[in-house]
Amino acid sequence: MTKKDIVLKIANETKLKQQDIKKVVQRVLDTIIESLVNGQTVELRNFGIFKVKARRGRTGRNPRTGQVVPVPPKKVVVFKPGLEMKKLVK
Repeated sequence: MTKKDIVLKIANETKLKQQDIKKVVQRVLDTIIESLVNGQTVELRNFGIFKVKARRGRTGRNPRTGQVVPVPPKKVVVFKPGLEMKKLVK
């Protein structure tokens, strides 16, 4: 499912304009991204939690050449589904 599919589904169910819904959906996503960039955790009840996690640097290996390559530390976004989502997906 794409963002456009979500907008169309909401528009059909609510009879609101697609343009208005697209703006709201995009603003929600932008707000989540802004919060994560600022180091905040985003918790959506019954949906899940988005947070930024720091990964340590490590030594990796190029699979083609076998050469040892240093992998620098980095930050990644992780998502942990909420209880309600876990229940429904099972």
